[in-house]
Amino acid sequence: MAEPDIDDASARRLNPHIPHPARIYDYLLGGKDNFAADRAAADELAKYSPGIRAGVRAHRAFLRRAVRHLAAEAGIDQFLDIGTGIPTQGNTHEIAQEIDPRARVAYVDNDPIVLVHGRALLTGTPTGMTTVIEADLRRPAEILTHPDVRAVIDFDRPVGVILAGMLHFLTDEEDPHGLVEQVKAAVPSGSHLLLSHITFDFAPDVDKDGFKKPYEKGAAPMVPRTHDEVIRFFDGWRLIDPGMVEVVTWRPAPDEYQEPIEGGHAWAYGGIAVKP
Repeated sequence: MAEPDIDDASARRLNPHIPHPARIYDYLLGGKDNFAADRAAADELAKYSPGIRAGVRAHRAFLRRAVRHLAAEAGIDQFLDIGTGIPTQGNTHEIAQEIDPRARVAYVDNDPIVLVHGRALLTGTPTGMTTVIEADLRRPAEILTHPDVRAVIDFDRPVGVILAGMLHFLTDEEDPHGLVEQVKAAVPSGSHLLLSHITFDFAPDVDKDGFKKPYEKGAAPMVPRTHDEVIRFFDGWRLIDPGMVEVVTWRPAPDEYQEPIEGGHAWAYGGIAVKP
């Protein structure tokens, strides 16, 4: 991977020798925006979950279906995508703007590489708008008040908040439920929360400590959560059918290729809820 063109401040925060969740995910999806440390961590994960590559592709397919629902059926035309990861096929704005060219998307991630690639690749339609900022859900006020976010998102109108595959990188001590509540409180009635989260509920016999070990060496730990712990993120909002379920069973598309997953499960819950 070529050395990214980033500013000095971001360069100081970027350590290619420390695995980062966004770059591990990129590698598992078959991307090229990752370092040797990320690839080594992903390969170690595959020892404990041989179906992990098919699982992350299933997770990405869930995200595409869920965004398509928000844009086409729920009428959402502005999205706050927190923890977006490195751009790949089927990004939020591509799906939303295919349905509504005026759709707007604000992307947020805490990895400098995501910022660099995002600014280069996450461009919208002539009538829509996208922006990419470097920020962290651990400081939600910085996201919600950021001028670039405010230029794209009108918080007086319903917002599609996307927290896909990122809350399991927050420890209980960081109070992820409280952080999500701050974001939920900032958006009006009619807003939707799209969320997915890693779980061991579908893999009771896995070596849990072994699976989490590669992330312990990286920029963020992995904290899988149970059904009851994940569904708490939706508290106070109404889950839409089919509720919070394994990502492969959330409104599967009849024309979508169903890739077999070794072990049979994608190890992730997903769902959408609407604010009353």
